[in-house]
Amino acid sequence: MPETLEKLVLPEISPATDEAVVAYLRHSFKFAEIAALAERDTLILSACQQLGITISDEELQAAGDAFRLEHKLLGASETLAWLKQQRISVEDWSQGIRVSLLTQKLKEHLFGEAVDNHYITSRDDYRRVALSQILVRDLTEALKIAQALRVENGSFCALALEYSKGKQSQQNAGFVGIRFLAELLPEIGKAVAEAKEGEVVGPIQTKLGYHILRVEKWFAAELSEVREQVLESLFQGWLQTAISSDVGAEMR
Repeated sequence: MPETLEKLVLPEISPATDEAVVAYLRHSFKFAEIAALAERDTLILSACQQLGITISDEELQAAGDAFRLEHKLLGASETLAWLKQQRISVEDWSQGIRVSLLTQKLKEHLFGEAVDNHYITSRDDYRRVALSQILVRDLTEALKIAQALRVENGSFCALALEYSKGKQSQQNAGFVGIRFLAELLPEIGKAVAEAKEGEVVGPIQTKLGYHILRVEKWFAAELSEVREQVLESLFQGWLQTAISSDVGAEMR
């Protein structure tokens, strides 16, 4: 062991205070991210209050029981130990569950009846596609790879392992998973929307580089399978508009 380490006497570390946690968020440049989430909850609670949306004691109890079951907090001792580990009180925990329940109720209140129509008019956005990808930075290299795939019948997996700069696609031999069409970068979503299974698409340029894609499989989405996704999409759009409006009002 180096002599310097042998002489080093470390102080006893006390649990961080709330003030120390806030200071950490500031100097680690995470304060704005957490503040935005807090402002989101404030907006949700205000909207629920105005609309008369509430949570009954029975609903809160049932959600608490479900939470404990999910996290294997089967007894009082396990629950208290978990709360201590999280450095929160029973009241903090209950409030978190309450906000989660109110958020779900607000989603349903605002957009529950609009889901069917939105799904019908935007059905293509909720198609799911299994995609493989090779991501490179250079156009010449991208064209070379596309040529190898289309003309020379090259192995997509082998080329992804050799050339892809995308971490996920490089680790998984090109496969990047199953995605909703609406989740993809706009340039990619537009390019693959009409592609057939097995078709190679690209190179497509985005801010990340040049993408060579292969559509592995399309999945038709029934509303019952994607209802929560549609509801969340509508709700997030509303939140962004509401928060932007509030910020704009403050700046005027």
